[in-house]
Amino acid sequence: MLVIVVENVPARLRGRLALWLAEVRAGVYVGVYSAKVRGRIWSEVLELLGEGSAVIAWATPTDSGFTFETAGVNRREPKDFDGLTLVQFLPPDQLSAQRARVP
Repeated sequence: MLVIVVENVPARLRGRLALWLAEVRAGVYVGVYSAKVRGRIWSEVLELLGEGSAVIAWATPTDSGFTFETAGVNRREPKDFDGLTLVQFLPPDQLSAQRARVP
């Protein structure tokens, strides 16, 4: 299972994702693909992301049962904790600094 969630992205990226995945809610795309196809889809997301943000999650044989990656400016930041990936919220001042660095 593969899930991609996008926010504030160009319409052309949303259209591209809709070619490959089912859009079950606004900005939420779901499908089942191999690691190779997943990598290709994610590379297109990164290329077309613009000023938006995205997260990709897929099933893996880990303790949590999934793995995920993020791209773009987002208050949530993945952190590894003894092999388990948790989510840490950035303080508002760090989020503002992160937004200032985006071209």
